[in-house]
Amino acid sequence: MNFIFRGDELLVREEGIELPDATVCELLGVRIDTMQQVWHQRQPDYRTTHIARDAQAPTGYAFRKLRALLSELGEQAGVAGRAFQIAEWVRTHRYCGVCATPMVHAHHELCLQCPACGLHSYPRISPAMMVLIKRGDEILLARHARYAQARYTALAGFVEAGESIEDAVHREVEEEVGLKVRDLRYFGSQSWPFPHSLMIAFTAEYDGGEVRIQEDEIAEARWFGPGATLPDIPMRESIAGRMVRANLPPGTRAD
Repeated sequence: MNFIFRGDELLVREEGIELPDATVCELLGVRIDTMQQVWHQRQPDYRTTHIARDAQAPTGYAFRKLRALLSELGEQAGVAGRAFQIAEWVRTHRYCGVCATPMVHAHHELCLQCPACGLHSYPRISPAMMVLIKRGDEILLARHARYAQARYTALAGFVEAGESIEDAVHREVEEEVGLKVRDLRYFGSQSWPFPHSLMIAFTAEYDGGEVRIQEDEIAEARWFGPGATLPDIPMRESIAGRMVRANLPPGTRAD
């Protein structure tokens, strides 16, 4: 399988989601033997790369947003996500961050290393927390301020240096909506390649405060109770979509 990315877009057939073969790759100036393997010494026919943002898709193919393709990719969504993260890692670590020497691939593991100073670089993973706050039969959903057509979802944020996941949950909730929470319960996790997150999801019980949004982060945050008409929520393929649907108030349905 050949994964060719242009920014956050994946090259697939215009009809269907078939990935390009070697001939199509060559039309884009991509040689199979120069592509990055998705795994080290495992399934060597899974390869990935990034190409220039102004590259045009060959006839019969199109670049489509990876996020929009997740539901169509099915079981291959996880592989596509990994391929994107590996390609992005290679693209952004061409030179040593200490001495600027071109990096080279290690032979014994998935690693880039500097031949001059010995710096090792591994694929980046950024832990992020997600939390769905519950108050009796109500749940709190919020819409992010940075996206014009954002869906309503659980709160989320990156873990900062020196924090535990639990610390990050309490800090983000207080910063974004001004609330206190308790009784954190682990829901699940999901690799989220936008661009290199590991989303770790919890539910939590409301423990005080009035909703006060952080306007540069949150456009709106509302409680939804039994029988409420829900706004658009995340797709089922995302951990946010699964967590919200698993905790819907009585008499409330979501597509």
